[in-house]
Formats: sequence, structure tokens, C-alpha cells
Amino acid sequence: MMPLLELKNLTKTYHRAGEAPHVVVNVPHFTLAEGEQRALRGESGSGKTTFLNLIAGILAPDAGEIHFEGRNLVGFGEAKRDRLRAEKLGYIFQTFNLLQGHTVLENVELGMAFGGGVDRARAEELIRRVGLGERLHYFPGQLSSGQQQRVAVARALANRPRLVLADEPTGNLDARNARESLALIREVCRENGAALLLVSHDEAVLAQFENMQDFAALNRALVTNGGAA
Repeated sequence: MMPLLELKNLTKTYHRAGEAPHVVVNVPHFTLAEGEQRALRGESGSGKTTFLNLIAGILAPDAGEIHFEGRNLVGFGEAKRDRLRAEKLGYIFQTFNLLQGHTVLENVELGMAFGGGVDRARAEELIRRVGLGERLHYFPGQLSSGQQQRVAVARALANRPRLVLADEPTGNLDARNARESLALIREVCRENGAALLLVSHDEAVLAQFENMQDFAALNRALVTNGGAA
């Protein structure tokens, strides 16, 4: 069966004035199956955020292939990458990236606006599903870190993505909220049939995954540089 995501010889190098080129990502091969949930262990500076941003189309690779649903995304123009990300991918950021001037409901609806269109009933359903049904019209600044993370989860699932990327999604939470948020992310992904690729350095988070591997085993740039940005 064809994997949902397959990467081949994926590389990304940063060029800084007055310095030698810095290879951040050099991944010969990586696959993720439909509905699979996998965690990657990676320390800060290991290149794992760059890796996720390449998959999401936020960054363009220097070389290699990114096959998603059988299509090679490398070579897509910016507008086409943006459309694919809005319709097919969900991204949960460590810093939440909520719009502070918009309510909980508006944040989720704005995520929908870039995809298939705003569906208020679904937005409200997801917000209730993450336990914030009584805070639809709250602003992010009126919520705790754990509650903001739940909004980010609802927004990431709003367009029924095929793949959810999670970058240190519990990094700003205490142990209890981290445990609850992780369980919520995994459960909602299962309910929606979405694959999940999560990166973290937190051993308590990584221990929750049956399918976990070291990012260092994938990324040859770590061997070359002894670390990455």
C-alpha cells in the first residue's frame, strides 16, 4: 500500500553571511502510513522544526522529494503549497500561534477560511469536543496555556486534515496539562482518521507512543554538523 507521506533525499541548507553553508536537514528516506501516529525524539537545535516545516510546505527544500497522497509536492508554487496545507494538513505549534485579537471561535473559523470554507457548526462542535464550549467568545489572553493549546488542536483539525504535524505541542504546559493535551490530540486524530507526526524532546511525551524513533537516526545532517538549527 502506498504510504500517505514519503520523503526521499530531502535536504535543507542555511547560508549565513561570512559562514560556511550549514546543513540542517538531510533525510534519505522517511515514510508515514495513513492513520499512523508516530513520535520523533529530537533535542532543541536538531533540525526537527525545519523538518516539519518542509513537510508542511512552509519551507522549500534544496533538493529531494516530498510525496503526499502520491503527489510530489516539491516544485509546487507557494500558492499551491498554501492551498494544500490549508486543505490537507493540520499544524499544532509549540507557541500555539493564536490570533490574539480574535475569539476562540474566530480562530478556528479563520483556519477553516483558508481551506474548504467556514463551517460554524463544525467549529463549535470541535471547540466543545476540546472542552471549551463555554468559552467560544473568549480571547486567547483570557485562557490558560492548556486552554490555548486546546484551541490550537481544534483549529488544526478544523478542515479534516489527512496529516497533523505537532511541534513540541506540550512544551509550554505543566505535566498534567501536557498529559491531557497529548491524549486529546491523539484521540481527535483517531476520530478524524488523521495521521499524526509529533516531534518532542520530552521523554514523558515520547513514552506515550508505541511508534517512536530518534530524529538523529533519520537526519544525516546531525552527523555532518554535530547539531542543526
